[in-house]
Amino acid sequence: AAAANQDPIEFRLAHLSGRPRETHLLRMLAQHSGWGSPLASGRARGVALHESFNSIVGQVAEIEIIDKSLKVHRVVCVVDCGLAVHPDNVIAQMESGIIFGLTAALFGEITVSHGRIEQANFPDYPMVTLADSPSIETHIINSGAPLGGIGEPGTPPIAPAVANAVSTLTGARVRKLPIRL
Repeated sequence: AAAANQDPIEFRLAHLSGRPRETHLLRMLAQHSGWGSPLASGRARGVALHESFNSIVGQVAEIEIIDKSLKVHRVVCVVDCGLAVHPDNVIAQMESGIIFGLTAALFGEITVSHGRIEQANFPDYPMVTLADSPSIETHIINSGAPLGGIGEPGTPPIAPAVANAVSTLTGARVRKLPIRL
């Protein structure tokens, strides 16, 4: 989308003809995230779409760079798992997947010194905490498609959504995790 100088959601929609679940999900994601509406100065949005275990998940991350640090303010997630048998569980899985994925995207680095892993336990391995956590909204589509999995699909889209937002702000593509500015 960036190379084609096109809106990221419109670009995806143009390449998903014949894929009604993905198209509906992206349109709903754009609506709920306020895609295209103005943001506060210094903020940007990024989008990503992922399919696994017969579930489709789209996420929009709204970010800001403050003093060379990345702050994720808001994540909007739309999930189509066919039918949400237990909607509260679906929401919980999406939220936990987003936090897990954000931890990997922002902090997930394991370092080795003198042949040993330096991160011995949680005090040596930073994670997204409640204070760092963005506002997360999850919206469920009951499409009637065959039931999909819900444990893992919330994790993969968050890093690319954040990376795409970083690229919008900085002009540089993120190609490596954890994201470093």
